Amino acid sequence: MASERPPARSTSGPESPAERADRNFVELLQGLRVAVTGVQVLFAFLLTVPFSPGFAKVSQTDRWLYYVSLVAAAVASMFFIAPGVQHRILFRRGMKETLVHRSNLYGWMGALALAVAMTASTLLVLDYLFDGVLPTLTAVATALLALWLWFVEPLLRRLSG
Repeated sequence: MASERPPARSTSGPESPAERADRNFVELLQGLRVAVTGVQVLFAFLLTVPFSPGFAKVSQTDRWLYYVSLVAAAVASMFFIAPGVQHRILFRRGMKETLVHRSNLYGWMGALALAVAMTASTLLVLDYLFDGVLPTLTAVATALLALWLWFVEPLLRRLSG
């Protein structure tokens, strides 16, 4: 398995704290860009749902699932967009290390909100299409997969070495 350490620097000497903070922030923003696109597509789709003709037939339970999906997607968008906006406000204020730590936390919170939005919207659509336990089982599997891939597996790797 390849090392997950960053590549060696081509310049001589160790990386300064400011250089490390700059590199960490750029890497963090690159990772968030992937999530931002996905959550924005989901959010845009969810914004159109109530205006479709079939929405009038949606049960009260499904309306609550829609509410959870929409709000979670909005919250995820805010968490993923916040680092870029805060960087603009804090530009050249010597707060990059603080911004990196805060943005990392925002990435975690955004991913959690995105997992909720994806799970609830999956359950909403499947509950509309199918009766029985299939929608719930699929939503649970979706939630567990997101938790494993985005949180548990990397945390276990982090703890092991």
